[in-house]
Amino acid sequence: SDMAEHAYAPTILTTDGRYFDFTDPDPAAITLNAIARGLANTCRFGGQCRSFYSVAEHSIWVSRLVPAHLAVHGLLHDAAEAFIGDMPKPLKEMLPDYKRVEAKVEAVLFAQFGFISLPPEVKHIDRVMLATEQRQIMNNRDRWVGTDEPADIVLECLSPEQAYRAFMCRALELELLPVDYFSGGGDHA
Repeated sequence: SDMAEHAYAPTILTTDGRYFDFTDPDPAAITLNAIARGLANTCRFGGQCRSFYSVAEHSIWVSRLVPAHLAVHGLLHDAAEAFIGDMPKPLKEMLPDYKRVEAKVEAVLFAQFGFISLPPEVKHIDRVMLATEQRQIMNNRDRWVGTDEPADIVLECLSPEQAYRAFMCRALELELLPVDYFSGGGDHA
């Protein structure tokens, strides 16, 4: 059976009912629905923030703060985390195997959406968001290495369901989804 075949393979089952293989990512398993659901259910900072704050909400902010022509890059810059989870950067730096899997997933995912890597402007806004998030949802004001000046925005700390819907709406705005997606044209759960 399909279930038995995947029981010992390095796979996870996505919200779409497809298996995602960490060693051989299939683009068919990398849907916007699966990305949105995974990121919306994933809390940043290992969950150590004052309120639940999802990677999906973070990604929406990045997509709004980068130059408009890079909005898709911004929305999808952490999309691999929908499948491999969000790992605090200090721990990620200690795990070269994780970084290799992340790079493989990103390569397949980015290619599916028509780009190869993240432009410096996206990485800059990611650092701006890190400083913004630290000041608004963390309990210290240390100067974190690798951050830039915070943005003049107010984080909403959306629930997972709100973050999922906001991510999908942003994807619709960026024309990554068909215009009838929310009126029955999509396969979302």
